[in-house]
Amino acid sequence: MNRRERKLKQFAAEFRRKNGLNENETIRLKSLLLKNNILTVFLPLSEDLSGMAVKMNGSNSAKYFILVNSNHTIGRQHFTICHELYHLYYQENFVSEKSHAGKFDKDGDPEEYNADVFASHLLLPENGVYDMIPDKEWGKNKITLPTILNIEHYFSCSRNALLNRLLKMGIIDLKRYQEFNHDKIKNALLCGFNIDLYKPGNKGLIIGNYGNMAKELFDKGIVSESAYFSLLEDIGIDLSDFDEKVDYE
Repeated sequence: MNRRERKLKQFAAEFRRKNGLNENETIRLKSLLLKNNILTVFLPLSEDLSGMAVKMNGSNSAKYFILVNSNHTIGRQHFTICHELYHLYYQENFVSEKSHAGKFDKDGDPEEYNADVFASHLLLPENGVYDMIPDKEWGKNKITLPTILNIEHYFSCSRNALLNRLLKMGIIDLKRYQEFNHDKIKNALLCGFNIDLYKPGNKGLIIGNYGNMAKELFDKGIVSESAYFSLLEDIGIDLSDFDEKVDYE
């Protein structure tokens, strides 16, 4: 592990500590987003876009916004959220960015790579992963499919995120990575696991007070009245339904 990746691991551990999480437990991401007052919206986006994050600096405190691609699987969405948390809390001079989480592209945008490494450590802490591997499966390429399924369901992560983590930790090699990375839904069903993790979901879900943020943008002149109404319509509020009817009789 190089110096940069060691620092990102420290950031992930620090974020866990600040949110009352130890190095072994899973993260209840929806509760975490509410606790940190991060407005999060799940909407269908193009396949190559995992989401985006926006940070608005105010006079007293910053406001955070995350957009997540609901067309992606639930497990992949969880990785995206952790990826965006890096942008919001640890990237210097961050304002906004569209993300392509999970590529681990060392030759691309360095902050996108940093966000992927941070997300991997935050979602799948090393000691927590090791604790879920039975003694008889210790050693390279000894981990079994049932254990893989146990780990990914405990940490609510995608198969790709877990296999990348196991590969980086030296638990599997590339051949085993490829062997485990297919027939995910079929194998989960055969082993008696719920398959929601492998399917898209959360379309239209909003975590946080979307209406208040939309009104603040309008009050500050950042968005027009028509744009404000459009933002409210996105969450199913049509102000025309509340027009006062005047009785002249």
